[in-house]
Amino acid sequence: MTAITDNSIPVTPRAMRDEMIVFAIMAVLLAIVPLTGIYPFFVMQALCFALVACAFNLLIGYGGLLSFGHAMFLGTAGYVSAHALKVWGLSPELGILAGIAAAAALGVVTGFVSIRRQGIYFSMITLALSQLLYFIYLQTPFTHGEDGIQGIPQGHLFGIFDLSKSTTLYYVVLAGFLAGFLLIYRTINSPFGEVLKAIRENEPRAISLGYKTDQYKLLAYILSGTLAGFAGSLKVFVAQNASLTDVHWSMSGEIVLMTLVGGLGTVFGPVVGAFVIIAMQQYLAGFGQWVTVIQGVIFVACVLTFRRGLIGEIAHYFRISL
Repeated sequence: MTAITDNSIPVTPRAMRDEMIVFAIMAVLLAIVPLTGIYPFFVMQALCFALVACAFNLLIGYGGLLSFGHAMFLGTAGYVSAHALKVWGLSPELGILAGIAAAAALGVVTGFVSIRRQGIYFSMITLALSQLLYFIYLQTPFTHGEDGIQGIPQGHLFGIFDLSKSTTLYYVVLAGFLAGFLLIYRTINSPFGEVLKAIRENEPRAISLGYKTDQYKLLAYILSGTLAGFAGSLKVFVAQNASLTDVHWSMSGEIVLMTLVGGLGTVFGPVVGAFVIIAMQQYLAGFGQWVTVIQGVIFVACVLTFRRGLIGEIAHYFRISL
């Protein structure tokens, strides 16, 4: 699957300046959410999924690798963090680090298996590995099967910040999201990111220039999985549970949907896509199973009318980089 991006818009200092201005506006708007009366749980949940979508976008939008198994990083980190917090009694920061480490290790193992294949074969391997983990977690005692891990203590981050207070938790999640977003942005605009884009556009040519493309793709895969795991660890504090839902293949599909709706290969597209999809799930919950049908209709409409995604079409129309 090839990313639909606008390569005619070069990454110039002006473009980077515009992106940083948009980032500053986004950060300010998110920072004042607790003052607006908007339901904080909805925004925190959207921020967690936005980080997962951004991590996924790093892999497909800039590396050209379509993974159908990113839910395994989200769910694995969630389970490990939840177990570390509730059973081992670790502090929040150590619980988050445990989840990140588990996601990184999973990225290394699954990356070595899947990265040797390309195209649909890579996608199918990641899907198979994700489903394998789903059935393992269904039977493993520490995950409590279909019941999941419930009643996870939130504790005090660094012994100072009381995460049981919704406002404090919101700003912690926001700080985590912004840190992850900036790391992805820096990666995209680094020499490593430029090589990834070259591999996406023409891998044989990149190989002819002397780049070991498999190593670059593996590093991108591990970084993407690790950041998705970071989001999964943060989500544990928001939902106070870890369940099979976050490991199921349908969750991987939602992550793909968020990225495509927002704009594949754009910096801010996955964030917008995540908020759109989570808002639909939140405010259309009264329709029951019809929410999935509505999401499908919106997805088809976006593909037909906004092939670059919402942000991608805006950037193309105004000839700016977003």
